[in-house]
Amino acid sequence: MMSSKIPVSSRISPLISAIAYPLGNQVILPYYFSQIRVIGQENIPKTGPVILAPTHRSRWDALIVAHTTGKTVTGRYLRFMVSDSEMRGVQGWFIRRLGGFPVDTHAHHRKLASLDHTVNLLHQGEMVVIFPEGDIFREAGIQPIKRGVAMVALQAQAEREARGCDRPVQIVPVSLQYSEKIPRRGSQVTVKIGEAIAVNQYPQLSMKRASKQLTQDVATALAGLVS
Repeated sequence: MMSSKIPVSSRISPLISAIAYPLGNQVILPYYFSQIRVIGQENIPKTGPVILAPTHRSRWDALIVAHTTGKTVTGRYLRFMVSDSEMRGVQGWFIRRLGGFPVDTHAHHRKLASLDHTVNLLHQGEMVVIFPEGDIFREAGIQPIKRGVAMVALQAQAEREARGCDRPVQIVPVSLQYSEKIPRRGSQVTVKIGEAIAVNQYPQLSMKRASKQLTQDVATALAGLVS
């Protein structure tokens, strides 16, 4: 019988991160993209639990998010919720040591363990990247937002309040827009970072109503950035 508690873990390797961030920021991204334009970088909280909620348009998204919001910008390493299929082999080995952890949306127990791990990271004051649309979408406009982002944020906020933590969980919407539907060398990227949404403003609602409202607010914020 499968256990309901399947451990999920992640960590930051100082050595690998010290190599990967400069390599991506100074070599890989400048070589591939002709311009990376960033708007709203001042909206990223420098401390406290944060969920970055970017649109998902390309396999380059994680590198772009790390480049524009990560260690060299905020002094903070990012933790990434990554599809289970991306966490295999050598690639998975590196992703785990750069703060990535797997989520399998088709396996209920694995998904619950990933959500628990995310809540724990937020309670520790980490900055976690979750793509709220789920898969990569090439179409313009915002795709339906998964409610899981709101549920994780609300659960983490409730736990922090129960333990007397003052600083709220915040969700930061991020729009990634490429000059080409499928980015190629020489493409341009525009990154728009919206104002943080404080999760502690939803306490008077039930969890179901709060998650629905928060999900709608994240979708509205992302749509505003895209438009």
